[in-house]
Amino acid sequence: MELSSQFSKLLILAIGYLLGSIPSGYLAGQMLAGIDLRQMGSGSTGATNVLRHVGKGPALIVFIVDVSKGVIPVLIAKALLLEDNWQVAAGLTALIGHIWPIWLKFKGGKAVATGLGIFLGLSWPVGLACLGIFLTTISLSKIVSLSSIIAALSLPLIMALSFPKGEFQVAYFVVSLAAMSVVIWRHRSNLNRLISGTEPKVGQS
Repeated sequence: MELSSQFSKLLILAIGYLLGSIPSGYLAGQMLAGIDLRQMGSGSTGATNVLRHVGKGPALIVFIVDVSKGVIPVLIAKALLLEDNWQVAAGLTALIGHIWPIWLKFKGGKAVATGLGIFLGLSWPVGLACLGIFLTTISLSKIVSLSSIIAALSLPLIMALSFPKGEFQVAYFVVSLAAMSVVIWRHRSNLNRLISGTEPKVGQS
């Protein structure tokens, strides 16, 4: 029984990483525009770079796929009745796979969509709240990176407020801090452009 449990945990980590590594943005660029997104714009294979260099439809599909890459491993871990720590670990391996995909020499996306998927899987109200903050910010600023950073900064607070009274879930709160840190770190070049006023808005190259 113990061996079966350990196998399930190792399996979910492998599934998380391999799902996260699916290079949806790169494939969209190659198949629809004949370009390598890693050599275009921000160099990211995420939906924003797809939007700028391939188009709105492909960007939406890539966004949905990237979100799913975060949701699915967490839901599998829950279906296997694994503890909170392993649900979080399943999500984190998907995030690692998305940022450092084995198929693309470890150069992938910026973690926003897949990170959203993780929290939709762990606690859908938290995920939807962060998505709402992202959409509100982008509707006002028209800047994807700023919207991503603000949503990431709000994540730990939203997660903490979501816990039932007296039931602080350490693993969920820690992963919210980790996700916030990763998103901000992945957007460090965007932060420099935001400070200098040169970060492009939606529709600008």
